Parts: sequence; structure tokens; C-alpha cells
Amino acid sequence: MSTRREMLALSLPLLLTACGGGGSSATAPAPSPTASDPPAWAGFGGNAQHQALSAIASQPLQRVLWSMPVDLAPPYRANGTLLIHYGSPVITASNTVLVPVKTSAEGAFRVEARSGVQGSLVWQQPSSHLLPSSSWTPSFNIALTRDNRLVMPESGGRILLREQVDQANGAVHRVAFYGDAVYAANAAALDAAVRINTPLTVDDAGNVFFGFIAAAGNVAGLRSGFARVAADGSAVWVSAAERAGDAAIGQPAMNAAPALSVNQKTLYVVVNTTPVSGQIQVGHLLALDAGTLALAGRQALRDPRTGQRARVSDSATASPMVGPDGDVYLGVLDGTREDHNGRGWLLHFDETLSQSRLPGSFGWDDTPSLVPASMLPGYAGGSPYLLLVKYNNYYNAGSGDGINQMAVIDPRASQTDRFAPLDAVVPVMKEVLLIAGPTPDPETTGGVFEWCVNTAVVDPQTGSALVNSEDGRIYRWDLQRNALTESVRMNPGVGQAYTPSVIGPGGVVYAINNAQLHAIGR
Repeated sequence: MSTRREMLALSLPLLLTACGGGGSSATAPAPSPTASDPPAWAGFGGNAQHQALSAIASQPLQRVLWSMPVDLAPPYRANGTLLIHYGSPVITASNTVLVPVKTSAEGAFRVEARSGVQGSLVWQQPSSHLLPSSSWTPSFNIALTRDNRLVMPESGGRILLREQVDQANGAVHRVAFYGDAVYAANAAALDAAVRINTPLTVDDAGNVFFGFIAAAGNVAGLRSGFARVAADGSAVWVSAAERAGDAAIGQPAMNAAPALSVNQKTLYVVVNTTPVSGQIQVGHLLALDAGTLALAGRQALRDPRTGQRARVSDSATASPMVGPDGDVYLGVLDGTREDHNGRGWLLHFDETLSQSRLPGSFGWDDTPSLVPASMLPGYAGGSPYLLLVKYNNYYNAGSGDGINQMAVIDPRASQTDRFAPLDAVVPVMKEVLLIAGPTPDPETTGGVFEWCVNTAVVDPQTGSALVNSEDGRIYRWDLQRNALTESVRMNPGVGQAYTPSVIGPGGVVYAINNAQLHAIGR
């Protein structure tokens, strides 16, 4: 069942993941929200800081309640793998689940609004968005504003806004950040030349942030970079290369969601070099003024062991995560597999990006989730929060032991890294809890199937995290007991890109596996 991840430009084969399922039933509806209630899940990682922390207690994991396809033409490869990144569902306070759906082999998309109770279709909205080119099919991500507007990508770098998403009918608007008149006069040319390539992030005021790729010489005079579209439709954009101060930078990093500081005054974005065969992609983490997109800080992204430029791959979905104290975390890859078993590193900076802080020992295609320290009664350290991260140790030609784990790590306490070569002493974040995958991998002697997440939801109300595994199940990891206490089988599993887990109103857990979204509960 295990397969090798196919990496662009470098030979860094990593074990793939697998997941999937079916079923149909109902669960109790959530209480009626008030007009001021925020979305239950607003976008990638749940909020604008991408902390993946649920305010809702999850139901027991007992069965698949309902499921639906998120891809009507999955691009399975000859070896059966599914190297496509699927966008996260978003969920309103009234329990409407909004799901990005790929509708063709070429990459056409629509959003389906489903009842969170039984999964019945409420409405659907097609998008004219065209995918940017990438070795792995990029994600199509959507977002919800606090006033219940859906925001989704459109062709030509535009966004589409759909009002009143809990209702069968709602007004639809489209906005081109470089001017609606410019788009109208050059629609076909701009559809071909300008494409959104990151998830959308929204702040409390309804401002929308995203990255885009623009072909040279386009009629709008755009350079690949970042846009901010205000709630009133006014917009500003900046060049990625100009803000990075690096002519080698070609674009926003593919699939890397912009993140906002806790006070929403600073925007954190990732930029990298354009993919070139035989070369690794490198990049920077930038801090921009969230109102003007003026540069506020930047850091070149480096491998903590070698000091050389880290790999910032377009095949990943790792996005900045902002902690409650303002610290910023970002997963990157080691430059070569021999550095770190292909695990990558979780880089760590202060809020200004002027100081590099203690890194974590895993970063490949993973965005850390926030764990309040109060969730672990036995924790005796000094940090008010910890981080939940994937901790796979990829087996390949004797490198890595295949003991794939999840970890809770402490950003303020250190230990020597266990995975760097023996001649290296690398201080990394201290491991507080570890748990290995429960199912032996028949393709790896002594190994277990790897964990299958790019952002895993943390549930403080039950003291647990909900995590997908390559064995085709979703598990509840009870952090107080350090045990896997519940699981539901979704399907036998296929090799696929990593996926998110989400909690909605009523405590239903949502997971994407093998091109299907599954609603899971009691």
C-alpha cells in the first residue's frame, strides 16, 4: 500500500499516505447561531493564523455519517498514487459545509454547499479558475468571512464572492484586484496569464489575501506576487521578487497560505524560486503590512543543520502558522535527503522575522497545530502552548527506520535532534509526546504506515487531536493518556498527498481520503 512520494527536481523519494470511505446517516443539528457567530471553520488551518484549534468538542469516532467526492476525475498515476492537493472544506456557524470539488481531469472546479446534518446538496457554484502548472496538482482552497460570504478563486486571478451561503440563493460578485475594467477588456488573455496559486486567507473585516502567478508581458502589467482585496472591492498588489529583495525569486510558494498575526496587522507569506529541472527551489518568509503590503521583515529560509538554503518545494502545502505569542512557524525541506531523512525542518522566528529561534525536527508538507499546554496535565515546562506536528521518519534505502510518528513538541525547550547525522549536534524543539502509527507497513521491515496530514485539528474540549493515517483510518489521539483511543475506517487507502482534518458544528469530524470527504461521528 505504501508508495514513494515523487519530488520535483531532487531525488527525495518519501513514503506516501493513503486514506478513503463511504456511508450515510444523520446527526443532531447544531444550535442556531447568532449573526455575530464566526464560521466554525473559516479556511485552511481553521483561522487566519492557521492554528487548527477547534472551539467545538468532537463527537466520538464511531462511523462514517455521510461522504461525497471531492474529485470527479481523480488523477491516479500508473502506480495507483494520487498526487493532488485537495482544498480544505469550510463550515458556517449554521452547519453548512462548503466543499471544493474538482469536476474534470483538466482541473475545472465548483463549490458544493452541503447540509452538515445529512450531507444533502443545498447549492453549488462553478468556478472558472485555471490551475497553475505544478508537478503535483495544486490545491483549490476557499474561505469564509465573518459575515457569511464565501470567497473562492476565479480565472484571471479574480475572486468570486457568494453571499448568504446558508441559503439556496445568494448574490454572486467577482473582483479583479487589478481592475474589473482591465479584466473585461482582456479576459481571455488574462485568464491564460494570471492564476491564483495559494489558499485564500480572510481577516475579521472581510479583507482577502492571496498569492498569484502572472506570466511575463501580461496586458495588466502584473508581476507574480500577492494581492489584498478589501471588503469594499478596493485592492492593492505587490511583486514577490521586489518584496523579497531577491531577483531570483519568481513567485509566491505554491499552496502556502498567507497567515495573519494575532492582531491582524502583519501578513506572513512565503516566496520561492521558479521551478527549474535539476535545481532545488529556495525562498524567503516575508512579513508585510496587512493594510498596504509594505515590507515589514524578511528571512531567507535555511537548513538548521548546514546553514545552507532550505528547499521550499512547490510540491508541499506547508504554510506559516502564528502562535498566540506572535512567533511564526514554517515547515521546509532539507536540501538533500542525506541531511535529515527527507523529514525537513520546522523553522521558527519571532514576529518581526528578525530572530531565528529553536527549530523543530520535521517540516515536510506540514503546518503545525496549536496545543494549549493546559491540555497536558503532566506538562511541567514553561511554554503556554505546544505544537502538534507530523513526525514521520521515511524509510528509503536504509535511511530512516519507517517508525512514523505524530509528536507534540515544545517551542521553548530543546533537545539534540535524533535524526541528524551522527556527526551533527542540532538543538531542536523538545519532544513532549510521541505516538507511532498503529499498523505495520508490509513494505517496510519494522515500519508502520505513516500519518496522512498537512494540518491536524486539535480539540481541547476532549483533550485530543484527530489525525489521518496511511492505513485508511482516522484516529483520536488522546493527549492526556498518550493513546489512540478511537478510530474509524474510511477505506483501504491509496498513496496520496497529505490532507487536513476539520471539526464542524455538532462535533462532526471531516477528513478527505482517496478523493472523498467523510463526515465522521457517533
